[in-house]
Amino acid sequence: MTTAAAAAEVNARSIRRIALSHKLSRWDVRFSPYLYISPFFLVFGVMGLFPLLYTAWVSVHDWNLIGGQGDFVGLENFVTVLTQGYFWNSLRNTFSIFLLSSIPQVLIALGIAAVLDFNLRGKTFWRMGVLLPYVVAPVAVALIFNDLFGDKYGLINSGIMSLGLEPIRWHVDVIPSHIAIATMVNFRWTGYNALIFLAAMQAVPRDYYEAAIIDGANRWRTFRSITLPLLRPIIIFVILTSTIGGLQIFDEARMFDNVGQGGASRQWQTLTLYIYELGWNQRNFGRASAVAWLLFLIIILIAVINFLITRRIAGTADRKLRVRPKGMK
Repeated sequence: MTTAAAAAEVNARSIRRIALSHKLSRWDVRFSPYLYISPFFLVFGVMGLFPLLYTAWVSVHDWNLIGGQGDFVGLENFVTVLTQGYFWNSLRNTFSIFLLSSIPQVLIALGIAAVLDFNLRGKTFWRMGVLLPYVVAPVAVALIFNDLFGDKYGLINSGIMSLGLEPIRWHVDVIPSHIAIATMVNFRWTGYNALIFLAAMQAVPRDYYEAAIIDGANRWRTFRSITLPLLRPIIIFVILTSTIGGLQIFDEARMFDNVGQGGASRQWQTLTLYIYELGWNQRNFGRASAVAWLLFLIIILIAVINFLITRRIAGTADRKLRVRPKGMK
């Protein structure tokens, strides 16, 4: 091989290496982001998507805890569940407890976050303090509040009777039991949501507040016209997570009595407790899976409605922020 031919071969190899390097670089830019997030999707597929699809498969079969998979029954489990009064009772209880917990929870969390956003003394102590209820085990919280809301010897009824009033039957009446369970939920999750709101408030540019103060705006007006519109994504996120968690409430309702059925008359039995009863007490996994899928569809529907309403309200406030009148006070 001549010198010229050898040089040409070396140049050709060099060109091929450069081309391969460029191709690998393009592949890296194009596919590496998917590789970075692939662990999440793998875990989600194993822990989330597969159970969801498997539950759908179980819901269309006559599936017993002991006997296992039976005959294919189609939508019979769904029809049977929807014709039972216990399902609609648990659905009503779920929505009642959800509304009594989620709405005050978000509003109180916003207020706590606004207070913590001020230049307080020992602000780290107060911020850690609001998170303490979240790290307490749900069972421990339920046991403590179960004693507080005791019908005969509870601390709250003792205070009520000391005022000469009749004690509240927390474990007998429907609305008082829902209020008691919602109080447990609010105690545990309000501080957690408050820290989420606080983190978002800390990210708001302080120039906005300085400009508003120069225009003569007070704290309430700046909070309503600046903070709330800029918290739109976080408010939507908190409402969605509160909706998902509120409709799946289990621990607090399960521990509110010794039996865990949701009261003697099922006055606080939620959908998750009803699923537990169908699956583990009645050993009917087919109907339990049908209720689980109905709950999943309800959560999706409510989450979409919440998202649309919240986005509309926050969008209106955002437009007001962009077109701020002169002399805002």
